[in-house]
Amino acid sequence: MTRNAPRADIDEAQLEVSKPKDWAAGVPGVAVSLLRSVEQMGAGRTVRALRLLNQRQGFDCPGCAWPEPQQADGEHRKLAEFCENGAKAVAEEATKRRVGPEFFAAHPVSELAGRTDYWLGQQGRLTHPMVLREGATHYEPISWDDAFALVASKLQALSSPHEAVFYTSGRTSNEAAFLYQLLVRSFGTNNLPDCSNMCHESSGAALTESTGIGKGSVSLADIHRADLIVVVGQNPGTNHPRMLSALEEAKAAGARVIAVNPLPEAGLMRFKNPQTPRGVLGKGTALADEFAQIRLGGDLALFQAIGHLLLSWEEAAPGTVVDHDFVGSSAHGFDAYAKHLRELDWAAVDAATGLPREQITRIARMIAESERTVYCWAMGVTQHRHAVATIQEITNVALLRGMIGKPGAGLCPVRGHSNVQGDRTMGVWEKMPEKFLLALEAEFGIPVPREHGFDTVAAIRAMRDGKGKVFFGMGGNFAAATPDSEATERALRACELTAHVSTKLNRSHVVHGKTALILPTLGRTERDVQASGPQFVTVEDSMSCVHASHGRLRPASEHLLSEVVIVCRLARALFGPDHAVPWAEFEGDYDLIRDRIARVVPGCADYNTRVRQPDGFVLPHPPRDAREFRTDTGKANFTVSELEFPRVPEGRLLLQTLRSHDQYNTTIYGLSDRYRGIEDARRVVLVHAQDIAALGFADGEVVDLVSEWEDGERRAERFRLVAYPTARGCAAAYFPEANALVPLGSVAKKSNTPVSKAVVIRLEKAARAS
Repeated sequence: MTRNAPRADIDEAQLEVSKPKDWAAGVPGVAVSLLRSVEQMGAGRTVRALRLLNQRQGFDCPGCAWPEPQQADGEHRKLAEFCENGAKAVAEEATKRRVGPEFFAAHPVSELAGRTDYWLGQQGRLTHPMVLREGATHYEPISWDDAFALVASKLQALSSPHEAVFYTSGRTSNEAAFLYQLLVRSFGTNNLPDCSNMCHESSGAALTESTGIGKGSVSLADIHRADLIVVVGQNPGTNHPRMLSALEEAKAAGARVIAVNPLPEAGLMRFKNPQTPRGVLGKGTALADEFAQIRLGGDLALFQAIGHLLLSWEEAAPGTVVDHDFVGSSAHGFDAYAKHLRELDWAAVDAATGLPREQITRIARMIAESERTVYCWAMGVTQHRHAVATIQEITNVALLRGMIGKPGAGLCPVRGHSNVQGDRTMGVWEKMPEKFLLALEAEFGIPVPREHGFDTVAAIRAMRDGKGKVFFGMGGNFAAATPDSEATERALRACELTAHVSTKLNRSHVVHGKTALILPTLGRTERDVQASGPQFVTVEDSMSCVHASHGRLRPASEHLLSEVVIVCRLARALFGPDHAVPWAEFEGDYDLIRDRIARVVPGCADYNTRVRQPDGFVLPHPPRDAREFRTDTGKANFTVSELEFPRVPEGRLLLQTLRSHDQYNTTIYGLSDRYRGIEDARRVVLVHAQDIAALGFADGEVVDLVSEWEDGERRAERFRLVAYPTARGCAAAYFPEANALVPLGSVAKKSNTPVSKAVVIRLEKAARAS
């Protein structure tokens, strides 16, 4: 059995529990934003940073990928075009705290490995490149030239390029991502796992098969114009708070909102917009007209039931429900889909969803009556065994009603990381299509490998088994972001070299290979000046808009290099001065990179000109733009899936991992999950009060969580039970603390995404004293 125990720097006994909130934002959101910002940055830096955040001549938020208003749609940006978590993200990056050589001299790696992710992140910005040599106890400074030479020597010593793993975080800019994948493919491998493998890979797999493109088909204007917005498996109040403003605007125009989630998330109940008098002094805006508190993993069954009802109403009154013009001209597979749903097993729907049939009927009726419907979802949908099929069932219902390629309607996977969609567009994927690889070869005159590389799960296995010997991470916190913590850490420790391009200290720096490097980089908020002058970078938001981001703040250290420069200098050390790719030129002028992007990446023609427009430009999306579906059939595809949902043995619970309101992915800002009423602790497990009693425990009791999987058990120790109004039979705990419970072998079909939202666990009395 593997174990995950608490670390010492958070006193979990300080936990305070209060009643969960039924509204989000308001004055407390403003107060917390300012308090955290001033605490980290100081008053003057706070003003300079926040007034530039998400503005046209400022920098893109390093947090989520929610889009900004567009002039072309008649929309205007607010003076404060950011949310509480965006302010926290900037404060973390623009903090005045520093982690330099003297810090590492004072703290052996063995000590740092015993610290929490929260403590590590709070120490401040990394200032110097550092190396941990084999057998050493402390990181020590290293010159940039020596660092690049060390990485190059380790890569050149491999028996095959496929023994190297090149990871990417979603905060990497388009320019850096394009060069990074070019370096990796020039080296001779497609081992390009990225954070998308762990979040929206299921969305990409599902939508590519159903609509021909693995991206959402809506704009922010479509959200505002919708009659109905269905939000499934998503917590926008914490994960994408600016979405609440969009929902509020849609509600003001008459839209209705359906929320489908095991937890009653405050942000979907009521929004107090701090930029309006009603949000500050009044009750705010009620958002969800219907809250369906579904059981974990029951979404596929719900949308099959909705499809069944829509088809039955169409049969009773032909021409009133199904959009026959769209289905007849633009869709394939309708007859097989309809035949399958006629035989729906309602008893299975009841067991899977836990929802009253009358509520499912109300929801289906709302969908039938809406002329413009947007379907939004996030990781509550994508991280299940049957995630791809679930997204395709949502798509089926949208196709049935013709809700793609019309204003105010469409599919909207809401991505979390700020440029994860852009990184994929730029080629960061272990299995890029042949057309892209051919364009890369033609542009640079280099051979490009065709063998598919490792995704995240495959990379962990390869490193664990000695087939991956060098790990290079472009941003992110691989050790904390990935499933099955002990297996991941064992894999990283087996490497000859681990190297991480980072802004702040994190767990991946203390879970290291035989030799380890920390390569400190500029943040998105910071000025980037190269040989040709000041530079900017570009990013792509969740709705396919590509726009510029201009860093404006003074860098945290004179020793920092941009991600672009790090890639270019590593390439020069690895390939020498005569390589076909002009790395030195790219380093000095990012416009030259964008010229190459324009010639290689579909939809990016005239890139340099278009990203300089006030709002950038929107990438083409054939289904959205022209109801053109580039699938194998040439049409949008209805799919047929068996009704599948998690089966939980007696005496067990189904656990989902989730974020606190005071974190962004693996970055822990603080210990306040105020919307859920959890303060000053993180090792908590939220369970319905009746389930706690039925299992023989008491609210507040300290328990061990034990996950059960075919390859054995995993234990996360000393979690405090909190009675919480989640769906019966379900539980929730924060990641990364609960990642230890997610088996490496438990993955979604087709996408290989770790199943972090459906972990079968049992509760046991705490195995040891605190």
